Amino acid sequence: MPFQKLRWYLKAQIGVLLVPAGLCLFGEAVIRKGIQTYAGLAMALPQKLAVLPNAGPWFWYGTLGLVLINAGIGLMIESGLMRGYPGSTKR
Repeated sequence: MPFQKLRWYLKAQIGVLLVPAGLCLFGEAVIRKGIQTYAGLAMALPQKLAVLPNAGPWFWYGTLGLVLINAGIGLMIESGLMRGYPGSTKR
């Protein structure tokens, strides 16, 4: 019985931690994509504006962010479907 409660607790907590981590990575990808787009527009102008640094691999940041968001939501839902709620009885 204590093992099920521990498993429920770990899945719920890992899910709760993965969702904001995924949101942060996804936001970072959006910011990097915006910087890259702005740098491309700035280079097209006749007067060369200050060149922005390379935005980096925004696609992989966004992909990893979406994976973490989905994994976190899945873990939270799965922990809710388990019978190991603290204080609940088995059916």
